[in-house]
Amino acid sequence: MQESKKLKECCSTEEHSAATPRTPHQHNHTGHQHAAEEHSDDDGHNHGDEDPSGWKDHWPLLTSLAIVLVMLTLEYGFDLTFNNLIQLAIFIPAYLLAGYNVLELAFRKALRLDFFNEFFLMSVATLGAFAIGSYSEGVAVMVFYSIGEWFQDAAVNRAKRSIKALLDIRPESVDVIRDGKVSTIAPAEVQIGEIIQVKPGEKVALDGTLYSDKATFNTAALTGESKPDSKARGEQVLAGMINLNQLAQVQVKSLFKDSKLSKILEMVQDATARKSQTQLFISRFAKVYTPIVFLLALLVVALPYFIVADYSFKEWFYRGLVFLVISCPCALVVSIPLGYFGGIGLASRNGILFKGSNFLDVMTKIDTVVMDKTGTLTKGVFQVQQVVTAGIAEKEFIQLVAAIESKSTHPIATAIAQYAGTEPNLDHIGEVEEIAGHGLKGLISGKEVLAGNAKLLKKHNIPYPEEVDAIVDSVVVVAIDQQFAGYVTIADEIKEDAKQAITDLHALNIKTVMLSGDKQSVVAKVAAFLGIDFAFGDLLPENKVEKVENLKKEGRAIAFVGDGVNDAPVVALADAGIAMGGLGSDATIETADIVIQNDQPSKIVSAIKIGKVTRSVVWQNIILAMSVKIIVLILGAGGVATLWEAVIADVGVALVAILNAVRIQRMKI
Repeated sequence: MQESKKLKECCSTEEHSAATPRTPHQHNHTGHQHAAEEHSDDDGHNHGDEDPSGWKDHWPLLTSLAIVLVMLTLEYGFDLTFNNLIQLAIFIPAYLLAGYNVLELAFRKALRLDFFNEFFLMSVATLGAFAIGSYSEGVAVMVFYSIGEWFQDAAVNRAKRSIKALLDIRPESVDVIRDGKVSTIAPAEVQIGEIIQVKPGEKVALDGTLYSDKATFNTAALTGESKPDSKARGEQVLAGMINLNQLAQVQVKSLFKDSKLSKILEMVQDATARKSQTQLFISRFAKVYTPIVFLLALLVVALPYFIVADYSFKEWFYRGLVFLVISCPCALVVSIPLGYFGGIGLASRNGILFKGSNFLDVMTKIDTVVMDKTGTLTKGVFQVQQVVTAGIAEKEFIQLVAAIESKSTHPIATAIAQYAGTEPNLDHIGEVEEIAGHGLKGLISGKEVLAGNAKLLKKHNIPYPEEVDAIVDSVVVVAIDQQFAGYVTIADEIKEDAKQAITDLHALNIKTVMLSGDKQSVVAKVAAFLGIDFAFGDLLPENKVEKVENLKKEGRAIAFVGDGVNDAPVVALADAGIAMGGLGSDATIETADIVIQNDQPSKIVSAIKIGKVTRSVVWQNIILAMSVKIIVLILGAGGVATLWEAVIADVGVALVAILNAVRIQRMKI
């Protein structure tokens, strides 16, 4: 029956291991141990790829429900009862139809001496009801329990599908130009360097660069940003973008399996297996909670024998069964991960990718956000403002600087190359060495060229004019053959939402810190404009690590926001590493814990709010489930609650918790 697979999936969190936080693509293959041992073709964890949640797939359960309803109608509506043999002949088939899978799983676990699980718990409770003649109640408990599982599984599958659907927008076919003809093939068959053709309204299938002169794309599916993005020839185009107005040609730069979108999809799917501390706690709690419940149920049955004068075994045994039914922990261990799935889905819809639900929890504890400057708070789109030379023609000077900077991927290097206007002659560029935190050193056309900050020239004992240190903008100081040759000033532009992001972080009582390798005057100017609490410039990578270590020693919970590559040591130290511009760097996606796809600093605030909303809903469910269970446990032990109330309370609290968790996906941040 289809339900077998689904029942194995319920409460699966208690059989998963935690993923290691800093290995985002490490899959959790622990799975369901019982399924791995006894079902080679079923690991009990389908990630929502199969969804046997339709009515037809549950005909045994629905048949059993119909039998129970008919018998109850006859008994309470028409006062028609049957003798025990007839009732057994009717209720035993109904019981097996509803609970065969539960009984099978309980038996298999019992063979491994695993008695403290919900399947064994429900089996004991319902078989016990049959033993004392409460046939209809025994069947009803199993029916409603299975219906609850059905709805829970359907909700979990829906959450997983919605997460995947947010990004699984890869086209199934693509038009590629081969031998002057357009052929329609599968995207996986396209090779690097080939030209694909994208019609207006179509999705781009692979990463590449625009081969046409210009085109406009909708990037909302990737970044959450609805504003159209106009591209010029040679600019990057990514899989998942939608071509808006005219036929566009794209030269493919990566294989289908290596596209940014494929990596993001993999990351989001992996995220559902990476547990938060709350999930792990609930899993551990369930393992301790269930045997305690069994023990308490036994005490409810046995202890009154020594205390109550008119002790009736049947009466107290019935109370013990009520105790077992209401104590089922499934409402907790299903609704909790469902809440986190909702949080991941909400974040994805807002252009924020969490690599695991554990980072949703981490973001609720952040009290300090440490940020890089370039590309995080500023656009990283530099423009040359001024070129000053000393003893060398400006044209020759800028060509030498552009040549050595061509070996760097830094935005400043790109700005100088664009200003130079011509491609450097690579035949005349010797070995170029990058000196961390200082700049570049290389041999250009037989001349030793140094290009970087003032510290680079100081390091090589090369004197330069004092006016250079007074320049506020970013400056590239250049020395040729150990002589100061001039400098280039470059300015960056602050992102539109950066100031509001800092204001919103302060409203959440979060301290802001900026760490930059740029000169202190530039850093101070940006920090003053944005209202950042603390700003430090002229930092080498090891200095950034030192600053973060000092913050950690103060007991602060830190989120670091940067490119996730150059600042890898700082990312490793931070409680949460957030990558800006995740669509621009494969390494960024690999390194960071959280990826903000549209480069907006305001999304840092959104990530924190989503984490807090998710945690709030999860704890609402925990408190609701435990409160109801404790009340009904007390009522059951006191003989007030029956098996009917127990199962209705159990299924009811599970459904309420599920509905509460599902609403996260519909929230607006």
